Amino acid sequence: MKQLENQTALITGASRGLGRATALRLAKAGAHIIAHYSNSTAGAEAVAEEIRAGGGRVDLVAADLSAPDGAHQVARAIKELGVSKIDILAANAGTSGLSSIEEQTVENFDYQFAVNVRAPFFLVQQLLPFMHTGGRIVLWSSNVVSTAMNGASVYTATKGAIAVLTRNLAKELGPRGIRVNAVAPGAIDTDMAQIVLGNEEGRNMVKSMQALDRIGKPEDIADAVLFLVTDQSRWLDGQSLDLSGGFNL
Repeated sequence: MKQLENQTALITGASRGLGRATALRLAKAGAHIIAHYSNSTAGAEAVAEEIRAGGGRVDLVAADLSAPDGAHQVARAIKELGVSKIDILAANAGTSGLSSIEEQTVENFDYQFAVNVRAPFFLVQQLLPFMHTGGRIVLWSSNVVSTAMNGASVYTATKGAIAVLTRNLAKELGPRGIRVNAVAPGAIDTDMAQIVLGNEEGRNMVKSMQALDRIGKPEDIADAVLFLVTDQSRWLDGQSLDLSGGFNL
């Protein structure tokens, strides 16, 4: 029997990058995947096709998580699918951007907090009626919370908020038998990271700051998420797992 057989996992931002890799990995482990996406219909359909080709089960859900009712959109869509139980939430969907304090705008500030903090918080809230004892939640922080980067004040603040939220939600939901942990990736080779990894100079700079001499891959994070949602991590709760290849050791 596969590790996640007869379990349902909602993956947000599943059309590309870390969300795509996570959806594929949990599907391979036997989970029924509900793959959320925002704008990339083609990307989401490609992920679904790959899961089905491997014998997996998947449904697609579209919602704008930057909207105030984004989490409600997802919950409504899940009800419309006839799904009565969510075992796993992997709240990967996020946004980033570098901007000096002089160039920062209220609109960008609010957008990053809406997608990176408000959306996962209210997703947890809206999914509680679907999530019973034994539920597992994985939030997305970042290893940037342990360092400082020029132009990344807002992004870093959102990921710091997730690290704090992880601990508090674990405390609040623990009595219900629901575990909450976070992954804190370093520089991973995705579209979002191309602002740093899009040239040889940037890639070499990142590798020089890590103990492991390579750039992280989406699969590195997906395998860690699998660990966090299986019984092997049953005594791990309220933690942010640094997945940076030994950044700044």
